[in-house]
Amino acid sequence: MKYPIGIQDFRELREGGYVYVDKTKTLFNILQQGGGYYHLHRPRRFGKSLLLSTMNELYRGNRELFEGLWIDNHWDWEGMQRPVIWLKFSSQGIRTMGLEAGLDAMLNGEANRLGIQLEKATFDLQFKELIQKASKENKVVLLIDEYDKPIIDYLDDPQVAEAHREVLKSFYSILKDSDPYLELIFITGVSAFSKVSIFSDLNNLYNLSLVAAARTLLGITQDELEHYFAEPLARVDKAKVRQWYNGYSWGGTEKVYNPFSILSFFQGGGEYSNFWFETGTPTFLIREMKKRAYYFPERIEVSQNKINAFDLTRLDPISVLFQTGYLTILKYEPEDHLYTLDYPNMEVRQSMEQSLLHEYLEGPIQDPLARVAGLRNALREGDIEGMVRIINALFASMPYDLWPQQQTERFFHAIIHLTFDLLGTYIRSEVHTANGRCDALVETVDRVYALEFKLDKSAAEALQQIFDKGYLQPYADSPKQRVAVGMNFSSEERTVVAWESEVL
Repeated sequence: MKYPIGIQDFRELREGGYVYVDKTKTLFNILQQGGGYYHLHRPRRFGKSLLLSTMNELYRGNRELFEGLWIDNHWDWEGMQRPVIWLKFSSQGIRTMGLEAGLDAMLNGEANRLGIQLEKATFDLQFKELIQKASKENKVVLLIDEYDKPIIDYLDDPQVAEAHREVLKSFYSILKDSDPYLELIFITGVSAFSKVSIFSDLNNLYNLSLVAAARTLLGITQDELEHYFAEPLARVDKAKVRQWYNGYSWGGTEKVYNPFSILSFFQGGGEYSNFWFETGTPTFLIREMKKRAYYFPERIEVSQNKINAFDLTRLDPISVLFQTGYLTILKYEPEDHLYTLDYPNMEVRQSMEQSLLHEYLEGPIQDPLARVAGLRNALREGDIEGMVRIINALFASMPYDLWPQQQTERFFHAIIHLTFDLLGTYIRSEVHTANGRCDALVETVDRVYALEFKLDKSAAEALQQIFDKGYLQPYADSPKQRVAVGMNFSSEERTVVAWESEVL
């Protein structure tokens, strides 16, 4: 079985004999509604470029590439042939040649492919000229791949990002007057910048991103995984694979696997790793979260406006995390129009929390994950003193002058929660009970720990809260030893100065 890892060209995939998950019926059901202007945003490495490559071959009438696929006998191969303009922002050297020069190269490249000579001098007029001349015999299908890349790549430089946004606004402004020449526009990207005036003139742009018809257009469903990958799936733990790589959802019901991660997993012979996260997580996002002493310790409810917002002047961590794929929709409540967001899977949770912890601690010499493994061993052995030593070593590894004076408490709790969330990679570690939120509930083979941390108060107060809130009550019938541990952390000494425990 040949896995199409990183292959974005539909022709190469089909002619190369790679496994292909047939999405053509879902695509057909969207396109059969007739001409329109569509926008779809999904995280990176989710198959957006391959989708547009598929549409390119479809509208150019290359039926031989679709032999055996659902759409082969359902598409009007002669009647639906159209000239295609395909703009690929992902393949332009914007950083080296500049955005305007990149637009010029992109437009002239498409013009040469279509046998068109562009005469206009500016990029916006060239764009309009290209569309008009390409529509000489039939209306044009316009495909725009990664439309927001010139902005996303510069989120750590707001001035450049804003300048690029203004250029793109001018570039796309010609589309409204080009409507008579256009059969279809299909735009893909990571973000929903359409809500902040890049496409302000396109009031008929239909955002497919949260629409039921498009929720499984990209990504691999569980049924598809078991159908197309039955052989490699039979050799691994299906439940563990689902826990690691499934979970992305744009409606709270249908869940899909990240194609890049699951294909890389099979290609690597079933070795679990953080494939997607390692391909380009923006450092600015990690740094911005640290600057705000932000972490994601629990599920959060947000409105649709919140998850669709992407304001360059006021970047919201929740919006950025959702649109870039680090959070996903766990469920949706139609009555309240509220979405519950959470990490999609173990790969993203572990990678994000490890990166955040590393950033909070300013890149300690010892990898934070190694300390977490030591914490696991201490808890397994009932060694509370050892656990305290590891926690203190964790804080001691952070340079003293980097501790934020104005956010001491949030900073402290962020590091504690990230550490114990990462512990959940090895053993069960949670932060919720029916009676409130415990700082950490950790379950090993022999013991259940309830751990409560106080800042500049007392260990006795922390211990008492465990009993008052009944954090261990759900385990009253468990044969495991129940251990309550209260700790007090001194912001002045940057260490756990006192702890008390009691075995129930």
